[in-house]
Amino acid sequence: MSGAALPEARAVPLESAVAPLVLAIDVGSGSTRCCLYDGYARPVEKRTVKADHAFVEAADGTVEIDADRIVAEVASVMTAVLEGIEPGAVAGVAMDTFASSLICVDAGGDALTPCITYADARSADHLARLRRELDEAAVHQRTGVRLHTSYHPARLRWLRETRPDVVARTARYVSLGEYVYARLAGVEGAATSTMAWAGILNRHTRDLDDELLEAAGVERARFAPVVDPDEPIADVSPGVAARWPALAGAAWFPAIPDGYASNLGVGAAAPDVAALSAATSGAIRVIVPGALDEVPAGLWAYPVSRSASIVGGALNDVGRAMDWMTSTLAPVRADELHETLVAPPRAGRPLVLPFLTGERATGWAGGARAVMSGVSSATTPLDLWRGVGEGIAISYARVFAQLRGVNPGLRRVIASGGAAGEYPGLMHIVANALGSPVQTVKAKRVTMRGAAVFALATLRPGEPVAVVPPAAPVVPAADQRPYYDDLLERFTGLYDSVIAS
Repeated sequence: MSGAALPEARAVPLESAVAPLVLAIDVGSGSTRCCLYDGYARPVEKRTVKADHAFVEAADGTVEIDADRIVAEVASVMTAVLEGIEPGAVAGVAMDTFASSLICVDAGGDALTPCITYADARSADHLARLRRELDEAAVHQRTGVRLHTSYHPARLRWLRETRPDVVARTARYVSLGEYVYARLAGVEGAATSTMAWAGILNRHTRDLDDELLEAAGVERARFAPVVDPDEPIADVSPGVAARWPALAGAAWFPAIPDGYASNLGVGAAAPDVAALSAATSGAIRVIVPGALDEVPAGLWAYPVSRSASIVGGALNDVGRAMDWMTSTLAPVRADELHETLVAPPRAGRPLVLPFLTGERATGWAGGARAVMSGVSSATTPLDLWRGVGEGIAISYARVFAQLRGVNPGLRRVIASGGAAGEYPGLMHIVANALGSPVQTVKAKRVTMRGAAVFALATLRPGEPVAVVPPAAPVVPAADQRPYYDDLLERFTGLYDSVIAS
């Protein structure tokens, strides 16, 4: 479409789809989705399928999911999406998953453990010991991440000390995307971004960090080779074409983290545009060229290719906190909730630290738990909701402040995710807490779309993709600035006294 306006990222019938076709798969915290996209990263009509799932959670910090269930889900949705597609018609397969996952696999390729997710906190004690033994600031600057329960070093030590029988039988430590690809297509290889999100990749050498491997007691040979985004794998199991004829000859792109895919999916690939995701978990991220000279203390910086990094911070509990309010504490009518979230703030509402499954950015307190302060007999369910919304917004604001330190020219925030759509009033609070306009994109499933954009950058190099239309921005109210400045101060004070102490 040289010289013409780009199309919008809206669904098109199969007969109108532009080659090359890409099959994209998204494994999130609550579901597995699959969709066929055309060469402009537009979804093909009636070619999207979803399968729901849920993490298994326990009071000891367990947050995991059965890895073979995910394999079966992915196979099922792929089969449904590809039904009736001509043999060899699909040029590429791309996948994103929730990041920082870990599965122990035996020599036969079978899973020895469930998939341990980013929110699992059972390694908290082992994390504390690692922080005493290692120079965490130096680790942060080498790998781009702090030591945390979300990352592999503490988990690997926890496995070694609590599951020695499993470790003795483990031939490979893999991410969820690696495991799915290996079981379905015999594909081996871990994307640069996936290994970076695991917290064990040296961001300067783009290979695994020797000190962390030694501290975790794990050999380099137990991990797959690290491959860059432009290195898809065409040598797949011959059973793939027999099972899915449409994929005959397709290139399989190593699975990438959902955070990276989300930026690509909403069009936030430039350093002056931040992508804010609000799903079960949340994050704010910016893609920047090269590698940062120094990573701010509260953020992570993951290399995603030879020439780019993604910088930001993540929140464990966004949609999860809102869902918990509904299911456990304070169910309210949707219209009442929306009015409460968009209303001007007022004093006297509870102050909430929304860390149901631990904190990542900016304090990295993996063992943190939620705190509600200022609750009285006069507190209503809607007051509790507003307090949770403000706590989430301030958590985003703490990340955003450090991102602006990385790039003072940061000028746009694009929001997406299920929680942003289900609770649009939350974005009003977030915009005021950030002190920046927030635009929510109108398109659905932008993370899965990002996986397709990722593949198309190699399959159709240099060609633009369709535009995701944003909604009108939510603009912060200048007269609310003093309230949110005070809220940040009170949040920080409670955090320092309860979490950081």
